[in-house]
Amino acid sequence: MGLENFQSLTGIALVILLCWLASEDRKRFPWKLVLGAVVIQIVIVLVLFGVPPAQAALQQVGHAVDGLGTATRTGSAFVFGYLSGGPQPYTLADPQMAPFVFGFQVLPVILVVCALSAVLWHWGVLKVITKGFGLAFQKTMKLRGPPALATAATIFMGQVEGPIFIRSYLDKLTRSELFVLMAVGLSCVSGSTMVAYAALLKATLPNAAAHVLTASIVSAPAGVALARVLVPAGDGEADVPFELDEEKKYDSTIDAMIRGTTDGLAVVLNVAASLIVFVAMVALVDQLLGMLPDVAGAPISIERGLSYLFYPLAWAIGIPAAEAHKGGELLGVKLVLTEFTAFIQLGSTPGDILSERSRMLLTYALCGFANIASVGITSAGFGILAPTRRPEILALVWKALLVGFLATCMTASVVGLLPAGLFH
Repeated sequence: MGLENFQSLTGIALVILLCWLASEDRKRFPWKLVLGAVVIQIVIVLVLFGVPPAQAALQQVGHAVDGLGTATRTGSAFVFGYLSGGPQPYTLADPQMAPFVFGFQVLPVILVVCALSAVLWHWGVLKVITKGFGLAFQKTMKLRGPPALATAATIFMGQVEGPIFIRSYLDKLTRSELFVLMAVGLSCVSGSTMVAYAALLKATLPNAAAHVLTASIVSAPAGVALARVLVPAGDGEADVPFELDEEKKYDSTIDAMIRGTTDGLAVVLNVAASLIVFVAMVALVDQLLGMLPDVAGAPISIERGLSYLFYPLAWAIGIPAAEAHKGGELLGVKLVLTEFTAFIQLGSTPGDILSERSRMLLTYALCGFANIASVGITSAGFGILAPTRRPEILALVWKALLVGFLATCMTASVVGLLPAGLFH
């Protein structure tokens, strides 16, 4: 281990300090839970990347993602032709410069994975996995059964879809438990978007699929612990039995495939619309800022401002000082413009600007739904699932955004703390 590894300890300390400063009750700091969450994160990463059977499983995940990508391109090329990666109708001057159209080459992956997830749920595969993770969270993070189950479901299904499985329990959760679910939803990503992120990073980050999958799983304990720091556990959290609510029940495999595709279409439209609007708004603000005089020989822009604002955090998670401005910029882009935009920029950043280690750490730091657009999604989704608690939800959602953003940074710091050779 070198100085760069110990540098990441600063990130862990900084994240915990920021959450403690924002806590509703600083005297009730759950230090055992926070320390335990860091240990759990380290153990999960060491097992996944250091134990041969787990390494083999992660490699298979990478192959599965490649297979999904190939199958998706076949289906989308049938509909959209060369825009989705099909044969070009003209000769390219540079074959390496084949057009990349995000809407036709990445978003279709979400459709396919949503349909596949619905089928696996109908077959019972995802139910078993979700219950297993729920039991693990119940035992290790001291969560009651229902929120533990919803936390596990959130890792695979998404920020609003996860709590659906305990819908009948939502009115009975304490304020702290409700906050945990909101925060974890913003700390992780869904299975459908994991595959899309891996597709964006595949060309520039070795074993991208393994890193993205690990990031979403490992960020969940961080989200739980940091949420408990901000809103400490309440009274009356005695454990209760739990079962999956059958909110997602399909009549047949075909029914699951069709309804999964329909659900996926809603996700695709939401992602596409959010990207269009937020990128356009930032471009509009940049045009206004461009009217101001240059500062230090360069025009003022949102991305430039974000690079300075988040420079200390980027350095703290383990990114070298020479690369921390770009790292800080990407962290800011993730918060303001969604993680999709940040991953697109990360994937297109040249190797002379970001080293492979920095690119890996940023993959973990960006892999979460904590962005301004998701505040609206979380507020609306939880408000529908638990309408009687809507005032609480609206009061907590910005704190949940803080936890979600910092949880992925804490995960990146934990990964940065470990020897670089572990990931090769």
